Amino acid sequence: MNRADLKEALQHPNVTAFLRAIRLGEGTSDELGYYRIVGGGSFTDDSVHPRVKVYLPKYDVYSTAAGAYQIIWPTWTGLCKQYAFPDFTPDTQDEAAVALIAEKHALADVKAGRLGDAVEKCAAIWASLPGSEAGQRTESMAAVKEEYLSHGGTLA
Repeated sequence: MNRADLKEALQHPNVTAFLRAIRLGEGTSDELGYYRIVGGGSFTDDSVHPRVKVYLPKYDVYSTAAGAYQIIWPTWTGLCKQYAFPDFTPDTQDEAAVALIAEKHALADVKAGRLGDAVEKCAAIWASLPGSEAGQRTESMAAVKEEYLSHGGTLA
């Protein structure tokens, strides 16, 4: 998979709907979500990942999660090596999310409308998805499905 493949996938309505469903649980569903740092902060320079380390007392962890898909710095670094992402703009964040979905072999499920299968595979990436074992708050499958359908997603 390369950047052209990622961009092509973003033309599929089920892919864009699935991305919106992910953002629901990540607390980034508004347009400013692309500029959100874990814990509710924000950043303005999207030329790079903000790399802000935030302590989350509820979970007793530090996190560098940022952007619409709350991508942590180490994950972002790996994606940049693989795809040569030039910045942390909204378009690039969308591509990165598709890359993460593809890494979990869930992209075909998303495109085909197999929402449950895609969520199950991606729950290891996004702690807010139903079935995640990260120990954080998760969305219900009903809420994810509703968000997905409201953004034009279709089911198999």
